[in-house]
Amino acid sequence: MDLLIKNAHIIDSYMDFYGDLYIKEGKIYSIGNNLSVNCETIDADGKTVMPSFIDTHAHFRDPGFTYKEDIETGSMAAARGGYTAVDLMANTKPVCSSREVLNYVKEKAEKCNLIDIIQCVTVSKDMEGKTTSHLDEFDKDEVRVISDDGRGVADSKVMMDAMYKAKKNGWLVLSHAESKEFSDTDMRTAENMMTLRDVTLAGITGAKLHMAHVSTKEAMQYIIDAKNKKAHVTAEVTPHHIALTSDVCNYRVNPPIREKEDVEFLIDAIKKGYVDTIGTDHAPHSKEDKANGAPGMIGLETAFSVCYTALVKMHDVSINKLSSLMSEKPAELLKLNKGRIVPGYDGDIVIADLDYKYTVSEKDLASKSCNTPFLGKELCGKVIMTIKNGRVIYKAMEEE
Repeated sequence: MDLLIKNAHIIDSYMDFYGDLYIKEGKIYSIGNNLSVNCETIDADGKTVMPSFIDTHAHFRDPGFTYKEDIETGSMAAARGGYTAVDLMANTKPVCSSREVLNYVKEKAEKCNLIDIIQCVTVSKDMEGKTTSHLDEFDKDEVRVISDDGRGVADSKVMMDAMYKAKKNGWLVLSHAESKEFSDTDMRTAENMMTLRDVTLAGITGAKLHMAHVSTKEAMQYIIDAKNKKAHVTAEVTPHHIALTSDVCNYRVNPPIREKEDVEFLIDAIKKGYVDTIGTDHAPHSKEDKANGAPGMIGLETAFSVCYTALVKMHDVSINKLSSLMSEKPAELLKLNKGRIVPGYDGDIVIADLDYKYTVSEKDLASKSCNTPFLGKELCGKVIMTIKNGRVIYKAMEEE
């Protein structure tokens, strides 16, 4: 589709430009001043135009738990939050260990026709942690990411086998770092021990390893050390692990909300370039399941506002760095032609009002679930339009 956006403050990882943006046949075609094209035109009125966001870590609960979320409602939540692509975890029911489940998600996403969905396949067959034999059934081009997120892989040999297969096929291994033997007593040690093991295995195998929802200063230091040794390791942090501290919020997520010194260390790592992506870990739960202790929170709708408030407004992280974390680097990891405002890239764009302040309420949520500690919190910066391939897929109503 063709679309001209006028009078925009255009920002990506490197760009800071006032002017116009033309999307032709779904791709970014040109950026300049006083562009004139006979097509649908949007006056950005000085608002900020950025590449759409890409989530390296989300749960849509489909198949099996669609009372919490499904492909359609998850996609709507993503679009409302400025996302046009998400990487979905495999801990569904049945888990995504087969081509049948993989194709189910792909076909449902295509039918929905709202955002791009990358579906993880499990590291271990049926997430039982015993074998990686099922990975041999997949063609290298039909899988991009493998993960046992939600549980992790306890057996080091199984994880090593998976890494070797991933390296051979060009797949990304996404690690949920949790040594279960410590989970009931010490979640810090649980994360730290598994992080150290997995970055060590990445160094040995040469596989591309992405550490999910990093939350402790020790785990981040292990990752920094691995990066400095040239291991193919990338790191993701969540909005809630950089915006909340345990002294003010005890909302149950896994890994837990951490101490102030952990949050400060993560933000410093962001500033120094050691953190690669923001992953929401969007984890919908019904009110009943949450009341019964299910860990996790939704995050797609509020991620940009939380990160803009916590990083840019409060800790002087540049908006360009935030764009890198939410757009450019996730696109590189997931092998998507998105994440920059450059001719030839997909015409996936967000228009945001950076001065807009609002208090989060359930009306701000498109998800089936509302499990988030940010309800009632004031945030700054709001997505007012999401565009995919030149097509508007979300537009904020005036009353919002």
